[in-house]
Amino acid sequence: MSLTMHLHPLASFCWKPLIALYENGTPFDAVVVDLGNEQSRAAFLKLWPAGKMPVLRDEALDQTVPESTIIIEYLNAHYPGPVEMIPADVDLARKVRLADRFYDFHVQEPMQKIVGDRLRPEGRTDPFGVEQARAQLRGSYAIIEQDMSSRIWATGEAFTMADCSAAPALFYANKVEPFGDKYPAVRRYHDRLLERPSVARVIEEAQPYFKFFPYNNG
Repeated sequence: MSLTMHLHPLASFCWKPLIALYENGTPFDAVVVDLGNEQSRAAFLKLWPAGKMPVLRDEALDQTVPESTIIIEYLNAHYPGPVEMIPADVDLARKVRLADRFYDFHVQEPMQKIVGDRLRPEGRTDPFGVEQARAQLRGSYAIIEQDMSSRIWATGEAFTMADCSAAPALFYANKVEPFGDKYPAVRRYHDRLLERPSVARVIEEAQPYFKFFPYNNG
């Protein structure tokens, strides 16, 4: 098979391109990377020395493609399917890319700060930084609440790369800083995403690994 995704099923940034692949039924093989295993780590670092997942390897075109957004851009260009991840219209494409960046930088990043702090050793935590991250998430929820009060998907009527980004970001953010009742449009959007077959599939595949998520008990 031409395409191989190197990933970990629990990693939120790996969910993004997986959702895009499942949306379009694109054939690929998956290699689960275990950075705690010496052989798995060495093989992955040989492929991509930066050591960050996900990475797509395309043997047919002899390309190694890192970074979740870039992978979706690559798939959209070289392996397009019925779901157009990035619209042909330049202005709508810009909006999709902006929404993708928003969910990565303003939802995923503070969420990961909170999760990462839970994994720090005793005496090395950063309570102030965590509270800043929580405040950033609440500010992001307020922006999403306004946007999603009149939209079905992140940028309008069509499911795009922006929704591939939003799904893991909101799924995990809700675990560490719950939406509560203050953001009903955010919750409705989150629930629509979870009902999407491609998103439901990545969540199902991650189930065996959720026990390792530091907020697995709330």
